[in-house]
Amino acid sequence: MGDTISAESRKPVELDQTSIGRLSRMDALQGQAMQFETERRHGVERQRIEAALERIEDGNFGYYIVCDEDIAIKRLENDPSVPNCIDCQRHT
Repeated sequence: MGDTISAESRKPVELDQTSIGRLSRMDALQGQAMQFETERRHGVERQRIEAALERIEDGNFGYYIVCDEDIAIKRLENDPSVPNCIDCQRHT
């Protein structure tokens, strides 16, 4: 996947003030942190999709996993991997 962090970009940002200024180093650290967060979010989304596919196989798709209520069609159209209703989500 194109968003996966390369081994090179995972390396610690060097504290060599002769080759990279303090602001440039901060920019590099921020860029690295943003890449890690993007990768983490993609992983969470993959897990949600895989869980939704399992619910389809089990015959439990279309129901919230905590309260077992029907998921509204509009909500499924917006996000078919949604696992919890708004009330249940607030309590988790």
